[in-house]
Amino acid sequence: MNKEHPSWLGRFWAVVRYEMLWNIRKKMFLGALLFAFVFATLNLALPGYFGLSENPYFVITFSAGNLTFILFAIVTGMHSISGEYEKGTVVPLLTKPVSRTMVFLGKLFAIFLVILVTYTVLFTYTIIGSIIVYGPQNSLYLAPLSLIGDVISTFIWVSVVLAAGAISKNSLIAILTAFGLFIALVLGGGIIGQLSDNPQALNYIPGTGATGTLNIIGGENITIGNISINTLSAVATGTDSIGNNLIKAVLYPNSEVGFYHQNIFNLTAPARLLYTEPIGLIALRSIGVAVLYTAVFLFVAWFAFKRWQILE
Repeated sequence: MNKEHPSWLGRFWAVVRYEMLWNIRKKMFLGALLFAFVFATLNLALPGYFGLSENPYFVITFSAGNLTFILFAIVTGMHSISGEYEKGTVVPLLTKPVSRTMVFLGKLFAIFLVILVTYTVLFTYTIIGSIIVYGPQNSLYLAPLSLIGDVISTFIWVSVVLAAGAISKNSLIAILTAFGLFIALVLGGGIIGQLSDNPQALNYIPGTGATGTLNIIGGENITIGNISINTLSAVATGTDSIGNNLIKAVLYPNSEVGFYHQNIFNLTAPARLLYTEPIGLIALRSIGVAVLYTAVFLFVAWFAFKRWQILE
């Protein structure tokens, strides 16, 4: 009697479920989750502690932050590929009726689900907390854009971790590669942004990007407290700020962002305008850059995984 094979969807979901359970049981994942909630709580509590009693823009200017992006990328991706090789579980996994491409896509989808659900809970907590602490919030319907933007920002680093792990077959090397690149881009981007008259190059690498000021034309009243004004007018053009820039592009579609150079060796001198860009262009470009880097690194990870030589 012929035994019926599971469907493609059934086999794919088995890989997804296997990867999700492995992720959420890890102590490092629970530690990263705790860090994210502590960070969100401090974001909620500290401005109020220092005297801001009302901020109707807190939700739409909130982001999990670039440190959270790299932490979740590491804890969800560090063992996903290389860990299978290190623990020897890749042999029984690949002897199942699944292709390596299906295994790779299943693991990737599981990481996506874990990060999406985690960020959804985090943003829900932030929305509820901000209403309690700062009162009614404006433009709450745009909060999902910030959530989606943070997921995209995180997946750049997920792809780096997976690529490094697939090439090296070593989780520690995957962690050090991703975190080392993250630190280098943060420090290097900060130096270039402060000293260079041509910060546009920062827009095409992962990270914060160039920093400018949004010239808001019309739109909502943003006069409630300095923090409200600053968080709406400050613009970082890089892949870490996709969600915030999407929201600003929806609220102020005709506004321009000005980029200035301040001589740090002569702070009394006025800042000099370098150039201006539409906020919509900045938002779309950051998405394009993020998708391009993610696609390239994921292709490298998949190609390296496909070429693994597995010896039983």
